[in-house]
Amino acid sequence: MKSDLLPYHDTKDQGAADFYFAITATFRFIHDRLGADGWVRYLRGLAAGYFTVVNTAWREGGLPAVAGYWRAFFQAEPGASVEVREEEGRVVLDVRKCPAIHHLRVHGREIVPFYCQHCYHLGQARAEAAGMSMRLEGGNGECRHVYFAEPPAAPQDMNLIRTASSC
Repeated sequence: MKSDLLPYHDTKDQGAADFYFAITATFRFIHDRLGADGWVRYLRGLAAGYFTVVNTAWREGGLPAVAGYWRAFFQAEPGASVEVREEEGRVVLDVRKCPAIHHLRVHGREIVPFYCQHCYHLGQARAEAAGMSMRLEGGNGECRHVYFAEPPAAPQDMNLIRTASSC
């Protein structure tokens, strides 16, 4: 799928869901070798490097660019059920069926318990690069991401991000 909103271009309408196997294996490997702090550094580095084009688009386009990106992203994710809403001063993503968690479960793959935290660490780092902020609640297949034009008063409560499990 060709979209100027995504940092990659593909010729097919949706990506290959087996990529989720690689993601969870990569997360496990980095976390096992470098610990939780090393894994977060990896994600923040990914946010700063790979997503530079997206971060710049968000900074220049504001919340409408955030909403447009996520609509294009989840359209390309096989099996996703996500509503993206633009509200006053924020963009809300209601993930009703996480395509990654669903695919890993259907194929009987182990899901690292900290899997859902990656959405927060990547999302917040990318939001910061665009002069915004992000918060996450839920997880383990259903969650809510909120991108704010202005930082919320309270920092992310990591207890609001559920542990992922294979069942």
